[in-house]
Amino acid sequence: MSPPRVAVVGSGPAGVFCAQILAEDPAFDGGVDVFERLPAPFGLVRYGVAPDHQKIKSIIASLSEVFEQERVRFLGNVTVGADITVEEIRRHYDAVIIAHGAPLDRRLGLPGEELGGVIAARNFVSWYSGHPDASFDPSVLSTERAVVIGVGNVALDVARMLVRTPDELRRTDVPEHVVDALAGHSVREVCVVGRRGPEAARFTLKELLELSNVEGADLVVDPADLRLTPEREAVLSGRPAARRVFAALEKIAERPAAHRARSVRLLFDRTPLEFTGQGTLSGISLARTSDPTRVEQLATGLALPAVGYRSAPLAGVPFDDATGTVPHRDSRVLDGDVTVPGLYVVGWAKRGPSGVIGTNRLCASETSAAVLADLASVPARSTDSEDVDSLLRSRGVAVVDWKRWQAIETAEGALGLETGRNRVKLHSRTALLAAAGITQERTAADTGTALPAS
Repeated sequence: MSPPRVAVVGSGPAGVFCAQILAEDPAFDGGVDVFERLPAPFGLVRYGVAPDHQKIKSIIASLSEVFEQERVRFLGNVTVGADITVEEIRRHYDAVIIAHGAPLDRRLGLPGEELGGVIAARNFVSWYSGHPDASFDPSVLSTERAVVIGVGNVALDVARMLVRTPDELRRTDVPEHVVDALAGHSVREVCVVGRRGPEAARFTLKELLELSNVEGADLVVDPADLRLTPEREAVLSGRPAARRVFAALEKIAERPAAHRARSVRLLFDRTPLEFTGQGTLSGISLARTSDPTRVEQLATGLALPAVGYRSAPLAGVPFDDATGTVPHRDSRVLDGDVTVPGLYVVGWAKRGPSGVIGTNRLCASETSAAVLADLASVPARSTDSEDVDSLLRSRGVAVVDWKRWQAIETAEGALGLETGRNRVKLHSRTALLAAAGITQERTAADTGTALPAS
């Protein structure tokens, strides 16, 4: 009987952690194939973590070690649902783990949200992170004020990237055209809008302090927004982390303005009511959450809602539209009340867009345990890796395996040297595939290139 084979759909931290846990388990003697629709692995670690957070991004080194193991394969540039279906994958693997994350944006549902200039923060993040599918048009940065809606870590990342100096940006791996656009844009003030008070801010103290230390921008907090009320004091007394953030906000509010070229203003207790404009955004109406009769209008040509991500349906996998997740019980996918044999879920597709990288590791441990428990009582299938490889070749799918990904990394390092930087991301799919030795005319199908065996 052939050893078991597991497929993971998605190469973000949750999916890679599953591959690692399975491959390192003494009871598992099979192979793991990790499918990724992009030519590059690691999901939001590569394309979502702010480029100036290099310490967090350093986890890529440990994630890379997983693919150095002989029994774990990376199959990049393969779109599950188009190049190969979930049902086809299920026929070739003993277990399939859905780990495709949360690629969509949560919407505010406000009037005017369809106006030009109202752009989900994720689109901006994808653009400055060099995502090959980014759709952000930098011409919208011609406005003097940008409004970021939300007070989580992503909102502060967005604000910080809008006011970074060119020197600061060139200490990161963002593409050079992004550096040029962010260095020369017209935005002079970034307003970060939170619906509730500062005691409910979702950003961390680390994120706040990092924003306060940006070289080219003042961070402004209105002392009136920090007035202590009995209700606010009650919240802070029970939340030490919130108390520390609040104390830092008080110090920021007290310090004199340095009158730098740009500023970031934190606005609490404001509920967005509507976006206004004729075809394109010209302003946003905000009401005081604590007093809805107090309404103010902020003139702006750019609004970046940063109110969370949402998972997307995947053909062949049950989906709960109400929660935006894959329904499951003990990590096993459910179709109604019935467990789908051999189908599992992990990460944000499982629990929603919450937690940090460490949370994904715990989540992966739970999912991997379910897989291992079920594999012990399920006969292994008779197919092997070559069956899947042949299927992909027959469809002309240009698979980026681990060696080809390493060639992309080498090309990005060389591009960095050309510009005096450590690394510069390739930001188009064509450039990524070319660096991997693949062109539109030269695919796995017509070269007959074999994928490495598990």
